[in-house]
Amino acid sequence: MNVTRGFTGRTRVPDPGLPPGQYDAGDDWPVLSAEVTPELAPADWTFRVDGLVERPHTWDWDGAQALPRSAYEGDIHCVTSWSKFGVRFEGVSLDAFFHRVRPHVSATHAVAYSHTGYTTNLPLSDLTGGRAWIAFAYEGEPLAPEHGGPARLLVPHLYFWKSAKWIAGIRLLDHDEPGFWEQNGYHARGNPWEEQRYSGD
Repeated sequence: MNVTRGFTGRTRVPDPGLPPGQYDAGDDWPVLSAEVTPELAPADWTFRVDGLVERPHTWDWDGAQALPRSAYEGDIHCVTSWSKFGVRFEGVSLDAFFHRVRPHVSATHAVAYSHTGYTTNLPLSDLTGGRAWIAFAYEGEPLAPEHGGPARLLVPHLYFWKSAKWIAGIRLLDHDEPGFWEQNGYHARGNPWEEQRYSGD
């Protein structure tokens, strides 16, 4: 993913760093949620990976924090048309969690689910190879609850509804299983560069 810095929000000349139909949100980060923001303290947070894996495992906050940390620096894009450039999230690559549980070769898809019950589906290939994180911090500060804190899934190359807030777990499957928004007309994958906003796009 390209990182575009210094974009000034031009409205008449399309910027090559913006996917089709997007605008630069600048310093704003709109708060959009399908559910009420939960009161979830780090001490009460857990994250589980199960399904088609050899060793299902649940991490508590301290266990997840002990894994090797990494960061994402780049852009994020919301299906409601805003984009943010040059953001920084810190957390743990999903590769580190998958290394512990050892996905079966038959696993092709995943359902990510939140502590609130929200779900979203993703191809497993979109979660591996350094493409996805469990994020704990944004711009050097703990992730705010309204933005998914204490921890959210981060899949920045897809529309942001795929980056489930208040992440509780990921279940690996051998088939695609639509999540909340996908059952309500959103695209199964959500690639912003192909404008995969809604089913049929």
